[in-house]
Amino acid sequence: MEFEIATLSSQGGRDYNEDVHGHWHDGNMLACLVADGAGGHGGGDVAAQTVKSSVLGGFSMHPALDASGMRALLEQANADIVSLQAQGGSLAHMRSTAVLAVIDLHTESMMWAHSGDSRAYLFRDHAIVARTTDHSLVQQMVSGGMLDEEGARRHPQRNVLLSALGSNEEPPDIAVSSGMQLRAGDVLLLCSDGVWEVLGDAGLLDALRGCASAAQWVAQLNTRISSLSKPGSDNFTALVIWVGMQAEDRTVLL
Repeated sequence: MEFEIATLSSQGGRDYNEDVHGHWHDGNMLACLVADGAGGHGGGDVAAQTVKSSVLGGFSMHPALDASGMRALLEQANADIVSLQAQGGSLAHMRSTAVLAVIDLHTESMMWAHSGDSRAYLFRDHAIVARTTDHSLVQQMVSGGMLDEEGARRHPQRNVLLSALGSNEEPPDIAVSSGMQLRAGDVLLLCSDGVWEVLGDAGLLDALRGCASAAQWVAQLNTRISSLSKPGSDNFTALVIWVGMQAEDRTVLL
C-alpha cells in the first residue's frame, strides 16, 4: 500500500499558534502526532512542542505497534511537561492535548492513543468507522444522553477538558485503541478541536467527498474552516494519511 501524508496548521483568528503536528517513520513503522497546547503564549506552545519532541523522540528509539508502549509515550510526555512547569511563569499552568497514531507499514495495521479533545478519525467508504472519544465535559454530557454531538459543538463549556497532558496532581486520562486493519481507500485524520468543532463530523465527510488525495482534502479543510473563521477563532491543525494501492511495493510519505 501507499501512504500519503498531508498537513495543515493555522493560527486561525488568534495572535499565535499553540498547535503542533509531526510524524516519524523508518520504512517499517510510522508515527503521527497532533498536539494542542493551552496556557497562553509561551506556555501552550511550549507544552505542545514538548509533547511532539517527547513522543516522536521516544518512539524513534523503540518503534513498535504496542498499546503499553504508546501509553508510556504519552505518560512520559506528561512527566516532561510537569518538569518544565517547575520553571514557573508562563510555563506554570501549561497543558496540551495529544493524539498519536502508529501504523505498521508491513502488516498495514494501526492503533491510536489520545488525551484531551484532539481527535483521530478513520474514514472508510464515505463513512466514519472509528473515532476517539474526547476527555471533556461536553463529551461526558453526550455520553450521558444530555447533549447530542451538534449541541456539544456549540455548548458554552465545550472547551472544558477533563484531562490533558501536564497533569501533576493525578495521572492524565490516556485512551489507547485496539488494533485496526487498514484497507486501500481508508483515510486517517488527526486534528485539533479547531477542525472538528468548526465542521462537525458531517462537515468533515462533506469536505472529503470528491477528494482523491490527502493534499486535496487538506486544501478543502483549510478553505472551509477559513471561510467560517471569526475574530478570536481557534488555531486549527490537521494531519491526513491517505491509504491507496500502488504497483510497486513501496511506501510514499509526503
